[in-house]
Amino acid sequence: MTAAHQAYLLQARQMQALSFAVHIPLVCFGIAFPAMVLFAESLYLRTGDALYRTLARRWTRIMAALFAVGVITGTILSFEMGLLWPQFTATFGSVFGLGFAVEGFSFFMEAIFIGIYVYGWDRLSPRAHFLSGVPIVISGMTGSLMVIAVNAWMNHPTGFTLVGGQATDVHPLKALFDNSFLWPELTHMYIAGYIVAGFLVAGAYAIGRLRGKWGRYERTALAIPLTIAALASPVQVLVGDWAARDVAAQQPIKLAALEGLAKTTEGAPEHLLGWYSGEKVKYGIEIPKLLSLLAYHDPNATVAGLDTVPKDRQPPVNVVRIAFQAMVGIGTLLALLGVWLLAVRIRRKRLPESPWFYRAVALAGPAALVALIAGWVTTEVGRQPWVVYKVMLTSQAVTGAGGIVVGYATLALVYLGVACATAWILRRLARAPMDEHEDEPPPLSPATATAP
Repeated sequence: MTAAHQAYLLQARQMQALSFAVHIPLVCFGIAFPAMVLFAESLYLRTGDALYRTLARRWTRIMAALFAVGVITGTILSFEMGLLWPQFTATFGSVFGLGFAVEGFSFFMEAIFIGIYVYGWDRLSPRAHFLSGVPIVISGMTGSLMVIAVNAWMNHPTGFTLVGGQATDVHPLKALFDNSFLWPELTHMYIAGYIVAGFLVAGAYAIGRLRGKWGRYERTALAIPLTIAALASPVQVLVGDWAARDVAAQQPIKLAALEGLAKTTEGAPEHLLGWYSGEKVKYGIEIPKLLSLLAYHDPNATVAGLDTVPKDRQPPVNVVRIAFQAMVGIGTLLALLGVWLLAVRIRRKRLPESPWFYRAVALAGPAALVALIAGWVTTEVGRQPWVVYKVMLTSQAVTGAGGIVVGYATLALVYLGVACATAWILRRLARAPMDEHEDEPPPLSPATATAP
């Protein structure tokens, strides 16, 4: 590959990374937030308490706004797949094309039912309105399922035969679903969606609590997403262990990069923190045999090192390693915060009262975002230099067209504008007074009041 193409490769990676970092938090809200909105509405239908209807209605506006922003960022990502990585799409489009087709169908279903749900508050019966939100939850999950299935296939490619540089004997369903990476990656991402959305929403109300805004509405609005995130966070620790053991089995070089393991080692140690020097981890805290124990549940198991492949087949170790340790460290702290909440709620039947707890919740949202991005850096950069693991190098997939720098700069400005507009819209929605109709919900029949 020429030096020019290598320059395009770095630029294309940066451009793709920017788009991905902007879009993936919106995916979390697409996965989790509609379920939170429906849960609040179900409480209204079950109890007849108008506060839950008010909460669900106000959250609906946020859901619609974030969906609109997701349309922008998702469309950009779709174009980038073909423009930045034409050889990848040309060679393997027939393998993963079904996944993106289903994802597109899910997107249109989600858009249709969000429109019905948003404009149906005063036009549909309470039960019909609640049911119109169910397809939003389902389509949000199926759309993300397809994208994650494609990513799992890139990490563990199956369902085709490569002949003369072209994919033949293609079995799309096998490629997407008969894949050991899919289920741990899918579960990990879905739980992450509830953690990120839960802590970000709760964090907004925690800031209000610290400023003295703490009525029944604010307590309820904080309790729902915070409880969901608190339940999900400890579970994520177990799912993360499941995903890491799958990486150990299928991508041992990624595991070696995560841990900075230079040489194949029996009874390999774990290093907390530190910097990989090219030969070993310096300044880290070494825990003997822990890596072998975590990866294979055997303290004396042999763990493959980076020395098993040439240097040009190794991922950038410190990038992957720092991202992985950031994800694990933040995830552990979020799990502890979740345990704190659950312990107080179980023992004292109320929310914690300490201001330090609410300061921690306010920080948990941004921290969860950092952990989310760090997790995807671990997944994607850890697979390098392969775009399709051990089948196609990323350098073979990149475009040979110039002008990426101009596109990159333009894209950054577009995202800056979108971010400012989104912040302005969310701020307006947060400060908007209660709608006069929100306090006058239609009467519920006895049957409807206990429906869901």
